[in-house]
Amino acid sequence: MNSTKTTVAPALRALLDRIIDYAGIYPPASLPLATAIINYDNYKNSDFAWMLRWLVVGSSELENVPANLDGQLSVLGESHNLRAAAIETKSVIEATTPTYCEVGVSELAQLDRVQQSGCFAKIRAGSVKPEGIPSCSEVAAFIKACAAKRLTFKATAGLHHPIRAEYALTYAADAPRATMHGFLNVLMASAFAWRGDADIDIEAVIDETDISAFRFDDRAHWRKHSLSIAELEAARADFVHSIGSCSFEEPVEELQAHGFFK
Repeated sequence: MNSTKTTVAPALRALLDRIIDYAGIYPPASLPLATAIINYDNYKNSDFAWMLRWLVVGSSELENVPANLDGQLSVLGESHNLRAAAIETKSVIEATTPTYCEVGVSELAQLDRVQQSGCFAKIRAGSVKPEGIPSCSEVAAFIKACAAKRLTFKATAGLHHPIRAEYALTYAADAPRATMHGFLNVLMASAFAWRGDADIDIEAVIDETDISAFRFDDRAHWRKHSLSIAELEAARADFVHSIGSCSFEEPVEELQAHGFFK
């Protein structure tokens, strides 16, 4: 990850501010916990620290996480935890800590229970197996359903590339390949959905494979449509909080390679 000083367009900065929950211990990275902790500390001191939010760990790993990281952890578990900044669950629970409850793309009726519990939603947007990746229409349906309910969410899994394209699903030499969702696609689609644009096809934004269709200056552009910085900030604060990624370096390096960071 190049740590030289960079110039970032104001709208891109607004879209990506504190966007990544670093989940280095989970596939496909599957790093040892100690390595992920060292990485997280290094990222906090990098030129790209503004893109970093929480370190994702499981409740079973907490005994090996140093206390100085308390309040910086997103903990995977099924109950409240005093050390966590946020909780991520597989079921719908009630908690005083901000909690993201995973909802399957074929189970959107569960979003009502999530909202009633006072929690946020969570979508799994990728997998290490091709058949585990939801379709563009399924991701769009989730985003539109959350927007209609004014329900905040986070997205995780398979979102370490900026643009939708075919990639290797793991870091193994013989890894299967499949078309994966891009985080620029998901975030821009979410911001448009939050603004309530009836004339924008959210699924088409998610399905976009031309990186040049996304441009950033004092506004964020997708083709002929755009969003102001204030609209991006509102979407990030109130709608799409973060993406979980097993890599912090890969998103940064690919954004650099595509010329988004100067």
